[in-house]
Amino acid sequence: MDKYSLLLVDDEEEVIQVIMKKINWEEIGFTVTGYANNGAKAWELVEEIHPDVVMTDIRMPFMDGMELAGRIRNEYPATKILFFTGFDEFEYARGAVHLEVEEYILKPVNSVELTNVFTKLKGKLDQEISEKRNAEILQKYYMESLPLLRANFYTSLIEGSIREEEVPGYLSDYQLSFPGPFFCCLVIHTSSHQVPDGMNPLLLATSVHKQAEERLAGKWQAKCFSYLGNTIMIPQLRTENEVSELTDDCDRFCKYAKSIIGAVVTAGIGPVCDTLLAVSQSYLGAREAVSYRVLYGAARAINIQEVVPGEMIHTSLTNDVEVSNLFKMIRLGSEEEVIQAADQYIKHTSFPNKSLQRHHVDMMELVSAFYRFALNNDIVLEEFKEDIRKLYSGLFDLDPLSFRSWLVDCSLALREKLIHVRNRSTRSFVSRAEEYVHLHYMDEDLSLDHVCKELGVSNSYFSSVFKKETGSSFIRYLTDYRMERASDQLIGSDEKSYIIARKVGYTDPNYFSYVFKRKYGMSPSKYRKEYTEGEN
Repeated sequence: MDKYSLLLVDDEEEVIQVIMKKINWEEIGFTVTGYANNGAKAWELVEEIHPDVVMTDIRMPFMDGMELAGRIRNEYPATKILFFTGFDEFEYARGAVHLEVEEYILKPVNSVELTNVFTKLKGKLDQEISEKRNAEILQKYYMESLPLLRANFYTSLIEGSIREEEVPGYLSDYQLSFPGPFFCCLVIHTSSHQVPDGMNPLLLATSVHKQAEERLAGKWQAKCFSYLGNTIMIPQLRTENEVSELTDDCDRFCKYAKSIIGAVVTAGIGPVCDTLLAVSQSYLGAREAVSYRVLYGAARAINIQEVVPGEMIHTSLTNDVEVSNLFKMIRLGSEEEVIQAADQYIKHTSFPNKSLQRHHVDMMELVSAFYRFALNNDIVLEEFKEDIRKLYSGLFDLDPLSFRSWLVDCSLALREKLIHVRNRSTRSFVSRAEEYVHLHYMDEDLSLDHVCKELGVSNSYFSSVFKKETGSSFIRYLTDYRMERASDQLIGSDEKSYIIARKVGYTDPNYFSYVFKRKYGMSPSKYRKEYTEGEN
């Protein structure tokens, strides 16, 4: 097993050196990955190296051990903390039970005692890791996660993002049964505009979801989940004709919801299908059925096969899965995967019985989909700069090989431009962060949290992107920029150091001097003096 990392913190350098030399750290399973002589520097190291264990003194400049421990406990709860301190601070430290400190060690440090403490601590760390890997515990975690995993599977199913060969694995892993042999999709939409007085729309939709599970899911062996604010169900039918009975049950449910809980509910029923993968097409039909409430009224069930001729349903849904997969590969796949997805689209849409009119409709739908994708991603394709009518007419006349060449070229061009847009977006993202620092570096409260909130991103994502683009952590970049501004003011003005410290975001002039010296190797006053003497 790898060694556990240890950070030592004490304002007395000799104490740290003695501790490092007294103990054979490698032998007892630890590696000293860093040390600091004050709490502020220690916190910077904690953020940078994420040590497994921090052993800290209590009384230190800039940030004492208690504050340091509190920050570590809040941000890195897995990190173990040990206090080593003088007798007069011992009871005070023990009183801070909320910090969950592992051990309190009195100075002067005894090597035998210290070895014993860390030997026990290693055993505890080993046990924690072992427990996390324990098969029974993992199984428990897995079972607790099953509802979410299943919901994600159902969502992927209706989005059409699951391949046929993946289905058996998902059903086995998630302990799911879909005996069928027929399926369809229900979209149960609860109006957020027609709500009883004093009722929260979200609570009303939640109530409808629960009632739908109780009144419909059991009889129809339906999988139930939430998606885009609606309740979605995947019922299983013994025959195709059972969809009529299902529609009646849904209609009764809508009336029940209106009379009992005051919810205006529309249930859309999609076309019946005989494979799970076709549920994505049924979902599109169910969603379209819900939209027909403007014609047929809400608080009822609408079966798409009853309100729209069957031919229209299937032709409007034919290529959705293949187009979605093509765009998925353009976003995430390699060049080879994009070409394979394009070939799959052509294979699916090229069949002997297709009429010329159907071919023209397919071409127009494909071009429209490409145009929307490019527009949504701020991409301008050369093909779309000219008259769209010319593009359509040109595609209509292409033979199969020429059409494939056009589709592959267009898809690969989109992929390359999307990569460029992402890179440009990342650079812009970092530039915005740098600009924010340049405008607010004098604010003592400026932190990683502030910048992330301003940009609307998570700390972890921001930190990884920022370091990748600049080669520096955000904290280090901020500190370096503040020091650069401080050096400019030291050289260009006669203001006192403590005033300059405040101007670059430091309320504690001593800590400002400490950071400045760490950056330039000398105190602010000496830096100013040497520069002035150099000019003379």
